[in-house]
Amino acid sequence: MLRLRALWRHPCRALHVGRANRDQILEQLRVCSAEVQVFDVVGKHKAKLGAGHVAGALGMLWQFQKEKPHILRTLEMIRTHPQFLTLCVLAENKIAVMDDSAVVDMLYNVLRLTVEPHDSLVQQLVTEAWNRLDRLQLSTLSKFAVCLSDQHLHHSPLMGQITDILSQKLESVEDIRVLTNLMVSVSTLASPHLRDRLIERADALLDTMNPSLHRNSRRVVQFLRNIRYCYRPLLEKCNRVFLHGIGDMDAESIGIILGLYQSLQFNSCDFRLAVRERLAELSDTCTDPNSFSKYFAALGPLARLETREGLESSALLLVDELNPQQALAVVETLEETQCRNLQLITKIASVLHRNLDVFRPAEIARITQALIVLHYQSPEMFTKLRSKLVGHLEVSVIPQEVAMLTRVLSMLPCPRVEETVTSRVKAVLPQCNLNELNSIAQAAARWARGSIPSYHHSTPGTYVQLLQVLSRCGLERVRMAHRLDLLLEELKYVSGEWFEEVLLEETMVTLQRLKGQITFNDLPELCMVLTRSGYLFPSLMDHIASITMENIHKVRQAGQTIPIHYSTTYSILLPFSVLNYDPPNGEFFETCIENFTPYIGLFDPHLLVLLACCLAVADYFPESLIREIFTVDFLTKLDSQLETLPDTLNMRIRLRLMELNRAVCLECPEFQVPWFHERYCLQMQKKGHGVISPFQQQIHKMLGEVLGGMNYAKVAVLTPYFYTVDFECVLDRYMRPVPIAEHSQLQVTEEEKVQWGLGSAWKEQNELPAGAQRIAVDFLDSRSFCRNSGHMKGDAVMRKRHLEILGYHVVQIPHLEWNSMELSNMEAWKEYLRKKIFTEYSKSV
Repeated sequence: MLRLRALWRHPCRALHVGRANRDQILEQLRVCSAEVQVFDVVGKHKAKLGAGHVAGALGMLWQFQKEKPHILRTLEMIRTHPQFLTLCVLAENKIAVMDDSAVVDMLYNVLRLTVEPHDSLVQQLVTEAWNRLDRLQLSTLSKFAVCLSDQHLHHSPLMGQITDILSQKLESVEDIRVLTNLMVSVSTLASPHLRDRLIERADALLDTMNPSLHRNSRRVVQFLRNIRYCYRPLLEKCNRVFLHGIGDMDAESIGIILGLYQSLQFNSCDFRLAVRERLAELSDTCTDPNSFSKYFAALGPLARLETREGLESSALLLVDELNPQQALAVVETLEETQCRNLQLITKIASVLHRNLDVFRPAEIARITQALIVLHYQSPEMFTKLRSKLVGHLEVSVIPQEVAMLTRVLSMLPCPRVEETVTSRVKAVLPQCNLNELNSIAQAAARWARGSIPSYHHSTPGTYVQLLQVLSRCGLERVRMAHRLDLLLEELKYVSGEWFEEVLLEETMVTLQRLKGQITFNDLPELCMVLTRSGYLFPSLMDHIASITMENIHKVRQAGQTIPIHYSTTYSILLPFSVLNYDPPNGEFFETCIENFTPYIGLFDPHLLVLLACCLAVADYFPESLIREIFTVDFLTKLDSQLETLPDTLNMRIRLRLMELNRAVCLECPEFQVPWFHERYCLQMQKKGHGVISPFQQQIHKMLGEVLGGMNYAKVAVLTPYFYTVDFECVLDRYMRPVPIAEHSQLQVTEEEKVQWGLGSAWKEQNELPAGAQRIAVDFLDSRSFCRNSGHMKGDAVMRKRHLEILGYHVVQIPHLEWNSMELSNMEAWKEYLRKKIFTEYSKSV
């Protein structure tokens, strides 16, 4: 009875009156406990079934299936049962007499029972609901929108009408479940204005929601993913809901949330650690192929090494039972974790090989890439994969799919590429966005480098022509850009040689042209583009600083708690730090520091380290920030978080922490932060091998001639705190070179004072002569300068600062000067070195 009440919104009043008026068919359905019993009732009374009976029977069939684990569901058996077909025919005949909610409920149930969208029943139900659209209750409208999304009708005129109705009635939506279902359904059609209104409404309703209902928050995050908008205040509110409900989540729910976070580039240390703990609790329940594949995909990237090895051992036992989609999830997790378990890779590849015919084009591309990254060796497998990729590519008309297939196809070794492939790619190019053009350009360049000239097949000229068309399409797209937000979305993941050589300069010109459109919401993405570009445009940077400060002051005056979300500070400050640019008003960095300081305790540990390192490069060391980072509690939490991060990000954070530790020790000794990266730096030094290049040997020889002997200059000198100086020499008070002992090196004593010593111990007799000076000669390549000028970047400036603190006089040799036409022979180079070392030092004394 409870089940029927849940399924039928308007239970028949006949059930509550006298025995003579009772509906015997409803009573028989009421006592059914399995699908076969429902079908028996339908078969016995098919001639007497009314609209309520049909709707109730279909609802019960889905409810029975819903209560079963996925692996035990029998949807195919139900859909092909003769009495199910009877129900569908009866439903078609009775649609007109159903009420609004019954029509939508029936549509929802038959779609969940995997009836095809082109089935006549589904089409008639959609048409009937469309005809009644304006009078549907919001809860019914929400369910109808979900049904349309299930049929991939996100861009249909019908969904457009639903979007319009939602816009009109948004303020009257009080149910967070209704709202979030509608948000996800209309996400591709929502205007920027409606998007902001939906976010504001969801933010308000989340405060009234039962925190245990985490699916509503998940749909909010899904909406943000769909519109590609990382709105952190709302994400963090959802994240708190997830943390509250983590104990009720299964591996599938956790995996979905992690995937959404990854798409939005949103990291939560607390959530990742809670996930790892929760998944450890679920280990004994995830033993069947379906649950284990989801468990493996969720835990694998977060697990410690020993846990990961245990997962791989369990996967070996289950691998032969995996279906194609489960095998795909496992192999992509192996790719992400850089697995080197050859036995597991081989077995999972075998499962994929058997099922290649059932995968879609994008899945074939993902399989190919994963197996390449895993260094799987099987000519037969890759030959078949290549054949599949080419076959899909020759008929595809979707730009995103063509770009993906082309990029992955170029990763496979092949002496030639079919003409049908290059023709298809050329045909699609005018429709591609910048990210897709960049992927195809990288593939074309790879083909051109590996091609073998032939009279009958593709030649390097074919790829050159393709690259020319790519360049023309790319330049046209950049020049025709008229909306900054759309341009930034396309530039989000664009990088590489082709983009830098062909499009970067024009892109910077376009950004300058569109700077009047910049809003605060655009700043994080715009600043990341500027950081990657290496271009310094003071007017654009000043405009960014002005907008940032205006928003901070404006919202402070309005009395809001968080003027600018603290986590965006890092991305906004980064180009100013990296490009070594401080806006002329002189208050930009201080204003940003004041803005995030009250929220230091809310930062994820890794982001706080990146922010502090960014500020250190710009010569800012906020005491509260530094003291927060260099505490035992913080570093312990950081270590725990680093275990859950991908290896590349893990190594990057550890390097930044070392650089921050070094900068604080050198520039802020009053903070009394100890130097605790000695072992880390020694390990990194061993990995670097320290091989002296032919160029260094040539310069060393020239320096020897300039100074009067090879023993007056030393190459690749390691300083305290592990800077490596290209060349080092010593001048006495009379500007005369001083011989350098072979093993002499600068040391840090127990009192943390920089001194010079021999080997690992301080030797008083190795002190420099009175008035002598250590000279560091550093060659600066193009990476030390902004791309469009000779303006030095922040890292090179900080390095010079630190070497000077260590007691060096620093002579920097810019690559543009060293490689100029004026210095075209050995004598000119030696004279240049002589002037830089002696003349510049004499001026500084």
